[in-house]
Amino acid sequence: MIESILAAHADLEQPGTTFRAIDAALASEPGHILFTVLVHHPGTGESERFYSSQPAAYPVGGRKPFNTTFWAKRVLIEHRPYIGRSAADIAAVFNDHALIASLGCDSVINLPVVHDGRLLGTINLLNEAAWFDDSDIPLGLLFGARAIPGYRAVSE
Repeated sequence: MIESILAAHADLEQPGTTFRAIDAALASEPGHILFTVLVHHPGTGESERFYSSQPAAYPVGGRKPFNTTFWAKRVLIEHRPYIGRSAADIAAVFNDHALIASLGCDSVINLPVVHDGRLLGTINLLNEAAWFDDSDIPLGLLFGARAIPGYRAVSE
């Protein structure tokens, strides 16, 4: 699992190879129906989708504006993961909750990727209701750290 990510770092086709390798690794543990990588643009306050495991529903390039919510404070400002365990939790923080539900996703874990004190973006996994719990955070953050070379390729 980690070997494939390390090999992806050496590939010339960044950030795609790194993000695909992390997607594949997290598909088995903790598992996901939808996996996305968003890059944070501090100048505009937007997050831009740079990778999606379901590009038909969530195409690369889509942007979300910064919304002042408890979720944004927790994830984007305080750099702390968020776990939504139900469709109601998702609806409380995401405007596209109906699309998320249509994919069979009723839980989410959002993992901030931070380097040198700066938010680079988030790694987001979605799955069935009550799929994620606090025990998934350390592994998710480890893979978030492994995503930093991909994020750096985006910003170069």
